[in-house]
Amino acid sequence: MATHDAVQELAVARGRSVTRFALTDALFHGATRACAILVLVILGGVAISLLAGSWTAISQFGFSFLITESWNPVTERFGALAPIYGTLMTAALAMVIAVPLGLGIAVFLTERCPIVLRRPIGTAVELLAGIPSIIYGIWGLFVFAPFLQQTVQPAIIATFKSVPWLSSLFAGPPYGIGVLTAALILSIMVLPFITSITRDVFDTVPPVLKESAYGLGCTTWEVVRRVVLPYTRTGVMGGIMLGLGRALGETMAITFVIGNAHRISPSLFAPGTTISATIANEFTEAVGDVYTSSLIALGLILFIITFIVLAAARYMLMRLDARTGG
Repeated sequence: MATHDAVQELAVARGRSVTRFALTDALFHGATRACAILVLVILGGVAISLLAGSWTAISQFGFSFLITESWNPVTERFGALAPIYGTLMTAALAMVIAVPLGLGIAVFLTERCPIVLRRPIGTAVELLAGIPSIIYGIWGLFVFAPFLQQTVQPAIIATFKSVPWLSSLFAGPPYGIGVLTAALILSIMVLPFITSITRDVFDTVPPVLKESAYGLGCTTWEVVRRVVLPYTRTGVMGGIMLGLGRALGETMAITFVIGNAHRISPSLFAPGTTISATIANEFTEAVGDVYTSSLIALGLILFIITFIVLAAARYMLMRLDARTGG
């Protein structure tokens, strides 16, 4: 009898435990779903707010807002072409510079660097990510730009002045500030993000895979190309996209060194502007509904550009996974 009662008590206790676990799991499932839905709601709210704030400019200028270079607050004629060009150009140049450097540093830290130096070098790279963007801007304006103006840009202009296409791309005068200077500052700013994430994902590669490749006689380059990068391509692409997102939305550092000129020039040494720099410079001075709405429309354009870039990167990863049978 006592044994039967003990069995019943044990069954009741197990039933209560199962019920408690089921309730806890249901609460956890509901909380995580609510968080995911909240992200979508916030994203949709941001998009709707930007669209509503920019509707005045959209209704007045229409599609011409995207293809007009003029930006004149006095006559209330606004066009986003120059900021769009500056945003895409500086971000693209920054990634062209930062991605090879970031991958190279990550490969060195994981494959070739002496163990005693890995932590100091890795820590130094990560510290770059903690420097405020305004510090980069001040350094770029008062140190880096004068250096480029006095030494680098005159030499480049003199070297390529007789080359047909490059003479326009690197035409003077050497201002020091400009699109190329902004791109170089951006590349320094996004470098630690790309390097840190790439190094971390490189460390996840099972040592047996690399040891097997080395055992077959592969060089370090072949191991990185055929083993490490294919195994970690999703993480590497994520680091690159994080750096690109930082480059597209950077404000203060670019405002200091790009020159803030609403015009498009074929020369990388010429001053320009970006979407974020234009908003930061002029939003507090915007007078009138059209002026304010045009600045909000620039924010909407930046939002769309970022969304398209991230969606394209995700689609590319899906194609790579499908091609490799992932």
